[in-house]
Amino acid sequence: MEAAILANGSLNTTGEPYNVRMLNRSDLADILQLQANVEASLTQPEQLQALTPEEFEFILSGNGFMIGTFVEQALIGFRAMLVPSVDDPEHLGTDAGLHAQDFPKLIHSEISVVHPAYRGNGLQTYMGQLVMANVNRERFRYVAATVSPFNNPSLKDKLALGMEIIALKEKYNGKLRYVLFRDLLLDEKPSPSDVKIVDLGDTEAQQHLLETGFRGTSIQASDGTYEITYQRRSEGTSNHERR
Repeated sequence: MEAAILANGSLNTTGEPYNVRMLNRSDLADILQLQANVEASLTQPEQLQALTPEEFEFILSGNGFMIGTFVEQALIGFRAMLVPSVDDPEHLGTDAGLHAQDFPKLIHSEISVVHPAYRGNGLQTYMGQLVMANVNRERFRYVAATVSPFNNPSLKDKLALGMEIIALKEKYNGKLRYVLFRDLLLDEKPSPSDVKIVDLGDTEAQQHLLETGFRGTSIQASDGTYEITYQRRSEGTSNHERR
């Protein structure tokens, strides 16, 4: 049975029609091929935390969900959401300061890729909006993700989806990663009591801010580089307060 169309439209750059639907195990070969194409196009392949066939199989077997964007019959982009095992050593609930009993309420925003020929259409964030809309909010309260510090498009994407940087630390066998987090029940965040702007490359300064209760909320270009805006709020935002 063919999956229902979640959305459709026309690409900004070419005007080609596209549609978005849920992916299933029969799409695995196309998923792996697209991931390989995207990996090969990157000047810094470590920016992409690629998934193995087994990890995709795990998601597509009911442990999360994936959506795909198609032009005609060709898969040109996908996003994955993973329901991690509560005993997964990389479970981001630990980084978010969640109590173990709340781990089942967290879903991971996993890999997101767009074919190099179709970049510039805003598909990554568009698919992000769709996956957020399709998260079962009766089951999940939290969304978390990791991003390479210099993968600016992915970092912008996660921040645009309402996530905030809560940590900058080594993950995945020593790879430096931002950890981002969103509480889906908090529609409005308290006004900041303090704001700091830090150069994207200043890891130590960012880690210090994060350790003292700040959260990264936006990224912006400045004089040929990028800066991160960090905010500290007076209530409800520290890891310890979520425990």
